[in-house]
Amino acid sequence: MSGRLAGKVAVVTGAGSGFGEGIAKRFAEEGAKVVVVDLNGVEASRVASQIGGAAAAVRADVTVAADVEAMVAAATSGFGRLDILVNNAGYTHRNGSMLDVDEETFGRILDVNAKAIYLAALKAVPIMEAAGGGVILNTASTAGLRPRPGLTWYNASKGWAITATKSMAVELAPMGIRVNALCPVAGETGMLHLFMGEDTPEKRAQFRATIPLGRLSTPQDIASAALWLASDEAEFITGVALEVDGGRCI
Repeated sequence: MSGRLAGKVAVVTGAGSGFGEGIAKRFAEEGAKVVVVDLNGVEASRVASQIGGAAAAVRADVTVAADVEAMVAAATSGFGRLDILVNNAGYTHRNGSMLDVDEETFGRILDVNAKAIYLAALKAVPIMEAAGGGVILNTASTAGLRPRPGLTWYNASKGWAITATKSMAVELAPMGIRVNALCPVAGETGMLHLFMGEDTPEKRAQFRATIPLGRLSTPQDIASAALWLASDEAEFITGVALEVDGGRCI
């Protein structure tokens, strides 16, 4: 362990699986205390127990203000501070016609992928400002940079996240708060079958063929990028939408 996040406290949403789990575990390996947040409390507890005493699990719906307040309080009350917020929880519709997405699903996509960033900022920014700074990372997507048919409303929500990231970065810079976005290509997570429409060897081959480095992303890829952006090594980096995509967006 090199301790690149030693003494830091991070909140990671959607951390019960996939990219969020990878980020939470990588942050802990580098010395951070981590609040593992997920809608699935069992999975949040599993990840926190695997990390050990440096982690606390919180079951939270990131679209509900009271739950967001509780997850932030778990950092400040449990570990004494909040240095890093990773808005990683995400939601999508199945790949298909934009006209087939029902209103309830559309609303949930915007709530999880957009409103949750707003709610988390309301609670986290005053704490970071009082402490003299902090880091916010929003998990967006290559879909917000190079949208393709079949995921229209998801693409739009991730475009929102990227624009919000850049605007937040400008507004919060005087407070010493850096804000960046991660833009992963499709990866080995629980939502992969939805992105592809169906999870078959043929569909995977089709997706891999669009990525110059020839594979899907992994939680480790995203965690390594998040670690750098959260660390002091990136102290002059803010407002970027970092493509973690094997060349997909070129």
